[in-house]
Amino acid sequence: MATVLRSILWPIAIMAVIHRSYVLATNGYITDDFAPVYRAVINLKKGLNIYDENFDFVDPHYLYPPGGTLIMAPFGYLPVDASRYWFIFFNTVAMVLAAYFLLRLFNFTLTSVAAPALLLAMFCTESVTNTLVFGNINGCILLLEVLFFRWLLDGNRNHEWWAGVAIGLTLVVKPLLAPLLLLPLLNRQWRPLVTAFVVPVVFNVFAIVSPIDRLRVRDPENFFTRTLPYIMSTRDYFNSSIVGNGIYYGLPMWLITLLRIVFVVLAVVSLWLLYRYYRTRDQLFWMTTSSGVLLITSWLVLSLGQGYYSMMLFPFLMTVVLPNSVLRNWPAWLGIYGFMTMDRWLLGHWPTTGRALEYLKITYGWSLVVIVVFSVLLFRYLDAKAENRLDEGIDPPWMKDVAKQPAPAQPAPRLLMRPRRASSCDGIAFLVVARANSRPGMLFR
Repeated sequence: MATVLRSILWPIAIMAVIHRSYVLATNGYITDDFAPVYRAVINLKKGLNIYDENFDFVDPHYLYPPGGTLIMAPFGYLPVDASRYWFIFFNTVAMVLAAYFLLRLFNFTLTSVAAPALLLAMFCTESVTNTLVFGNINGCILLLEVLFFRWLLDGNRNHEWWAGVAIGLTLVVKPLLAPLLLLPLLNRQWRPLVTAFVVPVVFNVFAIVSPIDRLRVRDPENFFTRTLPYIMSTRDYFNSSIVGNGIYYGLPMWLITLLRIVFVVLAVVSLWLLYRYYRTRDQLFWMTTSSGVLLITSWLVLSLGQGYYSMMLFPFLMTVVLPNSVLRNWPAWLGIYGFMTMDRWLLGHWPTTGRALEYLKITYGWSLVVIVVFSVLLFRYLDAKAENRLDEGIDPPWMKDVAKQPAPAQPAPRLLMRPRRASSCDGIAFLVVARANSRPGMLFR
């Protein structure tokens, strides 16, 4: 069965990757995140001002700090089309590598059904597709996020420095993953915190004081006086945060503030339960689930949350393969549908309803997942407390029983056809069947 599934899923997954990266991405869209990046690196090369945009327009703006401009500088030495195509290529490769390292993080291999299933699922989402079509750097950010988890969790102290380098490189470009620094702090891992701080400082300082003219930003003060205030402000377009949608729909500020407080409280309680009952018992589950809570809450309650940020939740979504996952229920996947789907909900006959469904589906999805995580953990805690087993953790007893239960014996394969003359292929087939039957979970691992 595993062989059949792999033979079905691999060609579909590969074609999905090619279609998104080669067809959709190169065709482009009216939204072009790469255009302001290319303009910035061209100005860097020519020694012109970079942070002089007019923020009164709703076109994509250049928001990377000086260090991010320095990282992107090589793309300024290519023609615009070639530069964009190479940028798409690197992001595609980064996302494929992220899928591979994510599989290894959860102990799957490339020979498992999970490999093509994960790749296909990733490249069918709105977040991955729009990242490539818009020409955004989020693919590289995802790879660095997965490496951050990989090096934090492999038990090698020296790799913790590299975990900080990985997330530090993301902070050079954008502070999207900054909330994840709480995880090594809570886990008493100080090494990644050091390098996560040093890397952005080094890149930004070098971009400001570089002795090489073509690598020195001419107007760094404008980033702090013009661009940074814009980043900290709230815009009412292309913004799925609570405050962004609240302002767009004219909600009173007291209601917006109340909703933000409610979701912060839900997140804090969830993070406390995860820390208290899973940090030492199951670090992979604790860290990846906590990352989902931290990221979603930050997008909901801070000034800006965009739909394609959701691709940073792939490590969290992969916890569904764990027996104690909080995502093994239909409300969770209803929420995931909201922020991952490529379906458009605009209605020609009922435009007001259609716009509400289309513009709010990401916000609703994020909100529902936070509520689901909180509810699952809270009821696990209440059940464990009522049964006086908090010292053993809050996982239901049946989860532990399933983990301890030996796999059922597999019956020997029976011949369903008339025996025929044996060949060398028969011996190979028998070994494959015997190997699969001797290993529980071979279908997915």
